Amino acid sequence: MTRIVVVTSGKGGVGKTTSSASIAVGLAQFGYKTVVIDFDIGLRNLDLIMGCERRVVYDFVNVLNNDISIKQALIKDKRINNLYILPASQTRDKSVLTKKSVYTVFKKLSNMNFEFVICDSPAGIENGAMISIYFADDAIIITNPEISSVRDSDRMLGIISSTSKRSESGEKPVLEHLILTRYDRDRVKKGQMLSIEDVLEILKIPLIGIIPEDISVLNSSNKGIPVILDKGSISGKSYKDTVRRFLGEKISMKFYKEEKSFLKWLFWR
Repeated sequence: MTRIVVVTSGKGGVGKTTSSASIAVGLAQFGYKTVVIDFDIGLRNLDLIMGCERRVVYDFVNVLNNDISIKQALIKDKRINNLYILPASQTRDKSVLTKKSVYTVFKKLSNMNFEFVICDSPAGIENGAMISIYFADDAIIITNPEISSVRDSDRMLGIISSTSKRSESGEKPVLEHLILTRYDRDRVKKGQMLSIEDVLEILKIPLIGIIPEDISVLNSSNKGIPVILDKGSISGKSYKDTVRRFLGEKISMKFYKEEKSFLKWLFWR
């Protein structure tokens, strides 16, 4: 059975596409047939991070318009078996994204025996985000430990719980997961950002990963290599453990120790 996973955030610049790429790579490395789709029509960054921008001939919009078959648009990753990329269009009209057209694509992917469809959603509540959320079985929320990012993520959780197909039809709710990115223990100690405890107190969803502030993330993105493939970086190791937690393994957050919370720091000053 195909599992549709939307990777979303309330604001841009939090590491959503970086996370989508690494999650897709990790799932494929564990043997699951996986496709990652760029829903950010008009921008298209996923293919850059995946390192396949020169191989893009057709895109998601071509498939939605039935210009070509989905097999023609899918790009098979050269490094990882079972991994495929469906890039977005940089120039086309976003109105082509409709529930009916996207459902048809998901149905075709299911018939091709994909086990995971990772949807790299645009930030916020634009059309691409809302449609990918609508069909989700799982939602992975990406947030930074900053109050504005966490607040916007809380808003996205409200949207997921009220606008998804599962909520509409009275099915089991979308499974929600949290990844905390750009975490900096030193800044938490100084009271400059929220602690893990603070974020969880606000969002109240299961935490599956903590990704540190790490230059390896930027370096990997610039090279077109998902950071999960950088085995020497703490971020790469963190994403690998994040995928294992998403798949149900019980793994401690071994790279982190909880610091005094920002809220406690604020009231104890």
